[in-house]
Amino acid sequence: MDEICVMQATVLKTLANPRRLEIIHRLAEGPCEVGRLAEELGVPQPSVSQHLAVMRSAGIVEAAREGREVRYWLADPDIIRACDIMHSVLMRRLTRLGMLGVAATPGPIATHEAPPIPQPV
Repeated sequence: MDEICVMQATVLKTLANPRRLEIIHRLAEGPCEVGRLAEELGVPQPSVSQHLAVMRSAGIVEAAREGREVRYWLADPDIIRACDIMHSVLMRRLTRLGMLGVAATPGPIATHEAPPIPQPV
């Protein structure tokens, strides 16, 4: 099996968690300390720390200690672009199924610009 496919599967498995996606969207705005992330997301700090540790081991986020705090940021800005592309795919799917008004709600995902997606000819 191709090593890049194995790596991609690992990253996608890590991203398959709504809380981690919330963290990623917050980190797309800029680096942040664990305590502040927890406060902004309304999640207990130990939970945020655990999610960040999983994402760090998958290479999604990086961290550095600054005094008593640990500051996290996205390892690569294209991570948010990948998330935004999947969001666009799902929005189009819901639109085709006529379910957009039922299932979709505006959220932090809509604040990032995804690259244009070629339309079939």
